[in-house]
Amino acid sequence: MDVRMAKRIQGITPFYVMELLRRAKQLEAQGRDVIHMEIGEPDFATPQAIIEAGINHLKIGEVKYTPAAGLPELREKIAEFYRQRYSVKVDTARIFVTPGASGAFLLALGASLNPKEELLMADPCYPCNSNFVKLFDGIARTIPVYAASRYQLTTAQIKQHWTEATKGVLIASPSNPTGTLIAPDQLKQAVHTVNELGGCFYSDEIYHGLVYGEKASMALEFSDNVFVINSFSKYFGMTGWRVGWLIVPEEFVEVTEKLAQNIFIATATHSQYAALAAFDQHTLTELECRRAEFEARRDFLYDALLRLGFDIPIKPDGAFYIYADCSRFTDDSYRFALDLLEAEGVAITPGKDFGVNEANRYVRFAYTTSIDRMAVAMQRLERFINKG
Repeated sequence: MDVRMAKRIQGITPFYVMELLRRAKQLEAQGRDVIHMEIGEPDFATPQAIIEAGINHLKIGEVKYTPAAGLPELREKIAEFYRQRYSVKVDTARIFVTPGASGAFLLALGASLNPKEELLMADPCYPCNSNFVKLFDGIARTIPVYAASRYQLTTAQIKQHWTEATKGVLIASPSNPTGTLIAPDQLKQAVHTVNELGGCFYSDEIYHGLVYGEKASMALEFSDNVFVINSFSKYFGMTGWRVGWLIVPEEFVEVTEKLAQNIFIATATHSQYAALAAFDQHTLTELECRRAEFEARRDFLYDALLRLGFDIPIKPDGAFYIYADCSRFTDDSYRFALDLLEAEGVAITPGKDFGVNEANRYVRFAYTTSIDRMAVAMQRLERFINKG
């Protein structure tokens, strides 16, 4: 490694799925038909009302900086959304509009995490969360979770693994890659336990809205002393616009604003004006129709994978992923994903992207393409398995 590079970079893990995506693009350039079930990006276009709101602001020509914490009107819209959907009151001063959920994580950890402090999180989990911790010279302590706890951290595990070095706990619900929710009583216990231990609780809620059946509980229902990370990317379909938000405890408002001023200056102005339209009733109605379509896709894919012999102990509650045990077919899920792409043109994500806990047994399927396309993918997958 070049001595000029920061040592912390050595601990940052790559996204293995990007190698698969790169190869998939090469195959498509050669004329192959590739069905993409690897990337967590909805296939729906951004709702037209949101696009038009962004365009209209650009036409005005006054694309200037907003306040570092975000457009006041958008922060108020977010606060109103919480009042209506969760019956939770949030002071707009605690809401920060960020460049995607990634920007929210940077602010939350930058304001609270010291070098060598530990953050507890589940394994499997979204890999960038661990890498954000490492970027601030913290320690990501991943704890193996299984179907018995719906792949979520339990209060018992938090207490068992808590040390003097522990800063706090990160829980994602719905989670990536498993799509599971943490039960309301479990979330309440986890929040209260972390508060009692004097730590910080970070709630990753970027897949809220994409829930099928039980309503997802949010951390603010149980305490104001939490960090909440959310995004316009998933439910609202605004991935490329790069807009998210962070809610911080009251005592963190001043330091978080100072960080935002220095790190980002402001989130893209036209994207913030576009996001205002995300909360219009006709937009929300359209988004609910899309949520119903994702639920139908989940049901189709879940049944198809079980029929083919994959083991899925828990039917996902939300997001748009199925984390499937493929050990009946292979002891190397990464090689399984690579070979499936080459042989049949179906792109999926290997378990090693989400941690080390039984990673070689699992692959993640994203149902971010139509049922018709997934039906073709399942035919190809069945042919691949039978050949093996």
